[in-house]
Amino acid sequence: MSDSLRDQLLKAGFKATPKPQVKPHSHQPVQHKAALHKPQANKPQREPGELDLAQAFALRAKVERSEHEAAEREAREKAARKKEIKRKLQELIGGNALNRDSAEETRNFEFAGRIRRVYVTRDQLAQLNAGELGVVMHGGRALLVTRELALAAHAISAEAIALLVDPTAPIADDGVPDDLMW
Repeated sequence: MSDSLRDQLLKAGFKATPKPQVKPHSHQPVQHKAALHKPQANKPQREPGELDLAQAFALRAKVERSEHEAAEREAREKAARKKEIKRKLQELIGGNALNRDSAEETRNFEFAGRIRRVYVTRDQLAQLNAGELGVVMHGGRALLVTRELALAAHAISAEAIALLVDPTAPIADDGVPDDLMW
């Protein structure tokens, strides 16, 4: 029972193989890169349609970059439209605003969720409440303009109209007296 494992294997029918001789480093044959990158047995094989991690990250980066570029392009277009509307309103209103420095009355109105005011004369207040005048917001200011000018401004941008009373609308009884001063 003192037989070595080698002796037992030889008795079982296995052949002894000669030991390979190691050649000096300078005489070893050059291995090709293809031979070095053999598929490993423990590495899962991908199907032809599947992406590896690097390809997935590259695809994700490409999609994010295109979304970012689209958002920037949309923001530039929106800014250009806003600038064009502002230019057209300035061109339309120009020096046609009817605001007076000597106005003693205030007319309050709601615009963009806030209560705003415009200073008017007594005659302008009556015309404004009758729908003959309107208020256009431009450049952060409430500008008093004629009805025709307010309608032209509405055609350019509906958001610019702050107050334009419809003279044909029935007067609603909201319980607040018309002569109430705020």
